[in-house]
Amino acid sequence: MSGGALSDPRLSTLVLRPRPPGLKGWITGQVMVAAPLGLGLLRRFAPLPRFGNLVIATLHDDVVEVFATDAAFAAPYRDKLDVITGGEPFFLGLADGPEYRGAVAAMRRVVRPDDLPGLARQAEALAEKAVAGAGGRIEVVDALVREVTFKLLGDYLGVPPPPKGDIRVWATRLFEFQFADPGGDPALRVQVDAIAPAMRAHIQGEMDRRRATGAAAQPDDVLGRCLALQAAGESWYTDAAIRTAIACLMVGGPPQPPMVVPQALEQLLRRPEALADAQRAARDGDDDLLAGYVLEAMRFDPLAPGLPRHVAAEATIAAGTRRARTVPAGATVLAAFASAMMDARRLPDPKVFNPRRLAYEYIHFGHGLHECFGRHINRATLHLMLKPLLRRPNLRRAPGPAGRLSKNGVFAERLVVEFD
Repeated sequence: MSGGALSDPRLSTLVLRPRPPGLKGWITGQVMVAAPLGLGLLRRFAPLPRFGNLVIATLHDDVVEVFATDAAFAAPYRDKLDVITGGEPFFLGLADGPEYRGAVAAMRRVVRPDDLPGLARQAEALAEKAVAGAGGRIEVVDALVREVTFKLLGDYLGVPPPPKGDIRVWATRLFEFQFADPGGDPALRVQVDAIAPAMRAHIQGEMDRRRATGAAAQPDDVLGRCLALQAAGESWYTDAAIRTAIACLMVGGPPQPPMVVPQALEQLLRRPEALADAQRAARDGDDDLLAGYVLEAMRFDPLAPGLPRHVAAEATIAAGTRRARTVPAGATVLAAFASAMMDARRLPDPKVFNPRRLAYEYIHFGHGLHECFGRHINRATLHLMLKPLLRRPNLRRAPGPAGRLSKNGVFAERLVVEFD
């Protein structure tokens, strides 16, 4: 991949692509606004509706069943992952079996639970630096959360900024292609066809550089650990496997917090009492309670309305109930986890903001075989990206439209706040 391809004028340097113009852009925005109301009506009156080849699961039990039954409801990610990885398999696109389990086990050896306290401290320190230098006014999506996230996870995974290109743009465009491009936008595909090989080449170049300098295990990051295991003769850790895993973790990880953390703050700003209590938890250093406030705020505006699953074999959802629905092979099921987290059958008073809910009530990061691999990192760090901001006195929206969260499709776009 030459540097010239990334200088192509068709490639924007903006992290988010411009919104679709005209009527298409307006309709896209309205669909996102109307989704909670529409899912609420379906949850009450038609919890497993079918629209042609699409079935939507809206109740908590049914969403969990779909996520947990991988043999029938398979993750539909393989084809686009192959574009990103150059055809190398990654466990997100694999069905359960030895290859899947071997890949997950290999990555768990290098993405370790004992890393979480250090990541938490670093997330808070990076956020404090951003807030302290903001002069009482900060744009939350890009200047705070995206800045913290890409520094935190780029360092942890071992992916430095590329000499040509912007890793924030690369990862976000590939994330959009993989998870938020159901219509297959040709303009996005042009960018993906340039960015994906550039990402792979960048990671391969870093691997080669480390080996050439004898620093394969230095620093102690995920890439360094993989290279150390490779040098020790561990057969799984080929260049292709390491490059693919690091690239996919970079695509699947850093783009998420700039979506959900600003959305959580927006929900707190809409609830002055909850905001005041979350600020009190931040000032008291009660990180567990603060995490509860952020997770609960995310429930009211999660990452996406739902995740799709491909029906690999005819199956019945909610068998034995009045709402039972048999779906044919080849259909798609949308597991609407945003709706599931509002299901009064499983969540007491779902419209009430309650930061002390039980863990099972949340499905922010999926469930079952393809539950988000980085969920533990998210749970350890997301609230700490907001903690320094919440500690500031008189935290408030900036005047005018800038002080209201704007979105670009599923992506948080801009939210400006002020503080004393």
